[in-house]
Amino acid sequence: MKIVIEIDGKPIAATLDDTTMGREFAAMLPLTLTLTDYGNMEKVAELPRKLAPRDAPRGADPDIGDIAYYPAWGKVRIFYKDLGYLDGLVKLGSIDASIAPLQVPGPLRVVIKRLEPAR
Repeated sequence: MKIVIEIDGKPIAATLDDTTMGREFAAMLPLTLTLTDYGNMEKVAELPRKLAPRDAPRGADPDIGDIAYYPAWGKVRIFYKDLGYLDGLVKLGSIDASIAPLQVPGPLRVVIKRLEPAR
């Protein structure tokens, strides 16, 4: 599923994986979140409710631009640096464009919504 992450009204295209948790996250959209820096490698935000880690792998090794969920924290995570494998991390999708808008210091207010197909 194609989604868009808007930062200051500027869209960043992304794709959610066709997985149980990817679909569960998509069902929550649209979302307005404040992403904050964590570990100088990612932006994180708490979701309004936790996702159930059904059928999820034991962990993941996220790439730069990956969108993931960490059930232990109940937070969505968007990586702008390499982390390495993390037990419990579930990949939800990835950003399809430049991640530069996410690499600014400090909190970012974003709107994440489904990308409506052109008619």
